Amino acid sequence: MFAQFALHERLLKAVAELNFTEPTPVQLAAIPPALQGRDLRVIAQTGSGKTAAFVLPLLNRLLGDGSSRARVSLRAVILLPTRELAQQTLKEVERFAQFTFLKAGLITGGEDFKVQAAMLRKVDILIGTPGRLIEHANAGNLPLDEVEVLVLDEADRMLDMGFAEDVQRLAEACSGPHQTLLFSATSGGSGLREMVAKVLKEPQHLQLNAVSQLNEGTRQQIITADHNYHKEQLVDWLLANETYEKAIIFTNTRVQADRLYGKLVAREFKVFVLHGEKDQKDRKLAIDRLKQGAVKILVATDVAARGLDVDGLDLVINFDMPRSGDEYVHRIGRTGRAGGEGLAISLICHTDWNLMSSIERYLKQRFERRTIKELKGTYQGPKNLKASGKAAGTKKKKVEAKAGKKGAAKKPAAKAPSKRNTANKPKSEAPVLVSQDGLAPLKRRKPAAE
Repeated sequence: MFAQFALHERLLKAVAELNFTEPTPVQLAAIPPALQGRDLRVIAQTGSGKTAAFVLPLLNRLLGDGSSRARVSLRAVILLPTRELAQQTLKEVERFAQFTFLKAGLITGGEDFKVQAAMLRKVDILIGTPGRLIEHANAGNLPLDEVEVLVLDEADRMLDMGFAEDVQRLAEACSGPHQTLLFSATSGGSGLREMVAKVLKEPQHLQLNAVSQLNEGTRQQIITADHNYHKEQLVDWLLANETYEKAIIFTNTRVQADRLYGKLVAREFKVFVLHGEKDQKDRKLAIDRLKQGAVKILVATDVAARGLDVDGLDLVINFDMPRSGDEYVHRIGRTGRAGGEGLAISLICHTDWNLMSSIERYLKQRFERRTIKELKGTYQGPKNLKASGKAAGTKKKKVEAKAGKKGAAKKPAAKAPSKRNTANKPKSEAPVLVSQDGLAPLKRRKPAAE
């Protein structure tokens, strides 16, 4: 029960109003030390309830004794990688703060800059993306000297998106005494460790999941495919035959997302497309329509892989295999959330196999192999596998290549015909010159005038 935490009564009232009963593991682990004022470094999977794990302690600290303040000042900042995640976090903050005097505001790109600047003087809690906040800092609109709590959510993703310098600068601008809470879905690499060392002071490290335990409620399957057109056929079949409430199909490129979207629209599926080239209005419309149930299917690039929290999302299809294990975790984290069940299917061509195998090793698990009888292709995986699970190269070709080189060395080189001999030959016997790629004959040059 949330009553076990030393939370302000107004927060407990909001928790009860929202029908929150049992805290999740990340909330049980993170809320007590956060309430004590400790800096935290938390690794927790998407959909584990981590937003409440930092929002409740943050609000509790700002409430103090609960008395209203004569002057509003910026006292807490929550940094997130995407607009969508920032919007969802604002809603969570407002829900938990509904019985308090605390006010929260949102700063992301695509909105009126002057309106945002005016709003900054009227909020206690600021939620935003690093790039836009840096713009306001450069314009002198962002006073961070009174910040008491700094939250870096999805910190690994912010680094992946190139926000490392922006995040570092904003953290340094919080010059007064403050608490920093850093959350991520993965352990990240050296860049994240460097950030932890710079922005956290004697942090408590909490790892709530091993990668191999992520999304236990989600079945993970692969289906082999011969080529992209075969993949498109498989997507049609899955959307027509699987039982699902809502689905996301991930591609690696905007071009492929638009192409697949067009194909599905032609097949009369209710679908939206979401990628980085879409403006804020279109992106918001796509997510709202999916949440409201106006559409059941979203085709998206990895811009939607983080922070997309949609009830009833139970099918994820990787049209393209993600480029890393971390990205795979973020994609399938959209389904099987908070103990629910889901299905994640990856479509694998011969060019995807080794990447898929690497992700299996990263997750320390083996994906379920599946075949659609009506669309069974020629490619069923590599004939030979290494111990790692990757495709084994054919040694025969290498041996033949070496033998060919040796034979070529032993064979005496043919003498180049002299100009006189070439000129004396009849045209029918003239040598045919072939391009270096062997695909087309070249026009024979006329002999130089003597």
